[in-house]
Amino acid sequence: MTVPMPGPASVDGLTTGDGRVVLLLTSPRVGPGQLTWSAWDALRTADRVLAADPGPGWAEALAEAEVRLVDLGDVPVDRRARDLVETATGGRSVVWLGSPDGDPGLTDALAEHLGLSAQTADLPEVEVITGSYDVPGSRLLDLVAVMDRLRSPGGCPWDAEQTHLSLLPYLLEEAHEVLEAVDRGDRAHLREELGDLLLQVVFHARVAEEDPDDPFSVDDVAAGIVAKLVHRHPHVFAEVEVDGPAAVEANWERLKAEEKGRRGVFEGIPATLPALARAQKMLSRLERAVGRGDATGEVGAVLDAAVAGDPVAAGLLRVVREAAAGGTDAETALRAALTRLVDAVDPVGAADPDAVDPDAVDLVAETRGAAGRSRPGEGGG
Repeated sequence: MTVPMPGPASVDGLTTGDGRVVLLLTSPRVGPGQLTWSAWDALRTADRVLAADPGPGWAEALAEAEVRLVDLGDVPVDRRARDLVETATGGRSVVWLGSPDGDPGLTDALAEHLGLSAQTADLPEVEVITGSYDVPGSRLLDLVAVMDRLRSPGGCPWDAEQTHLSLLPYLLEEAHEVLEAVDRGDRAHLREELGDLLLQVVFHARVAEEDPDDPFSVDDVAAGIVAKLVHRHPHVFAEVEVDGPAAVEANWERLKAEEKGRRGVFEGIPATLPALARAQKMLSRLERAVGRGDATGEVGAVLDAAVAGDPVAAGLLRVVREAAAGGTDAETALRAALTRLVDAVDPVGAADPDAVDPDAVDLVAETRGAAGRSRPGEGGG
């Protein structure tokens, strides 16, 4: 099959001939040979196919299709452009297979040589074909590749010495910074912090690859969560019918219990959760164990026995339970209130310093000044 070539035409006052230069753009995140039909058509019918340091697997993929690839990786950019123009001005078709680095400088050099050749010969037709496209999520492959480079020999010595344990403070910090960005409603900050948190996931997965006894990769991590989501959403991926979000949640918990095989009521709730969040999770488990709503008051009796003689703890648990009953997450509510407190009295930490209450600022300043003057051993005398 032959690609129809246009006859001579006028382009900006210059005459184009039968030659053809095809710049074939590909995504480095798509496997070699996974191209559009128009891209394969251009490759199969070209007189020459050139590239500079194509990605791994390209030479083999093209060879299977009986397409010979000439690698000009050691040739200067100016020479590459000249080869393209000289091949095409002879009435032939030449394809340039885009490199992973985007071939910096090639289009400028090509434009210069086309201008020079126009003085003595007909210009070849220049066409750009997109041979492959990124799919949603494809930039995650870049993150995995960068992390692998940092962790591998010749990469970053700091990254190379990290362990799951040494990375834990950063994981905790990034998770809290995501919470803060959400509380602040700061979209730009949220995007950045989600990236930092994602890095921690990829980092831990890369460290896990090197475990001598039980290694796993980021693909194993992704495969696990995909399988979990599909299994716990039978109303989406199977024939189960549900009636609203509450039924979805109940079905999720049932499937989760079957998967985990847990025997204890509180088994699986991390002890490192913030106290309010942990309390709400434990109370939710307890209420499910005795029946949602606790019409018989059994949960209250259990709580009273657990916190007997500690009115502060009893009051906190009561507030957490009342908040959950009203559909409010106690941890989120308190965190939001503390954020409002910062915004009200602290111009340094406030999201909008101009909105801080000046009277509150003055009151805090006066109180701090008085406390400073009352400290023993300070001041003149």
